[in-house]
Amino acid sequence: MKHHKPQKRHIALQPLSREHHHGLLLCWKIKMGFKKNISSERIWKYANWFYETHLIPHFEIEEKHVFPILDNTNNLVNEAIEQHRELQMLFTESNKATNTLSAIEVLLEKHIRFEERVLFPEIQNMASEAQMLDIEKMHQSESFQDNLTDAFWK
Repeated sequence: MKHHKPQKRHIALQPLSREHHHGLLLCWKIKMGFKKNISSERIWKYANWFYETHLIPHFEIEEKHVFPILDNTNNLVNEAIEQHRELQMLFTESNKATNTLSAIEVLLEKHIRFEERVLFPEIQNMASEAQMLDIEKMHQSESFQDNLTDAFWK
C-alpha cells in the first residue's frame, strides 16, 4: 500500500477536511455493515441520513465557495464535480440495492482521497490569502453530531 504523507492544510480548509474524515467513517461503517451481515435497509437508513445531513451541504460549500478559486474550466474541479454528481445519483437511486451501497463506499473514498491529496493542495497553491479568508469566514467547523439511533457498525 502506498503511504501518503499528511499534508499541512490551510486553516480555511480544515473544516472541510474534518468533514472528509466523517465521510471516510461512513465508508468504514458501510464496510462494517457488510462484514456483520447487517441488512442493506439498515445501512441505507444511516447512509441516507448522512447524505442529507452532511454531504449535500458539504458539496454545496465546495462547489460555490472553494472550487471557483481554480475556475470551472479546471480539470481537477471538473473531476470533483463529476464525482459529486455520480455520488448524488447513487444516493438518490430508487433501487436501494446492496451493490449501490458498495459503489457509494468505493466512490466516496476515492473522491475524498482525490480532494485531499490532489485538489485541495492545488487550491491552496493557487488561492490568495483573501480568498482563503473568505472561505474561513463562510464555513466554520460545526461539531459532528452522529446519528446513533442504529449503530449497526459497533
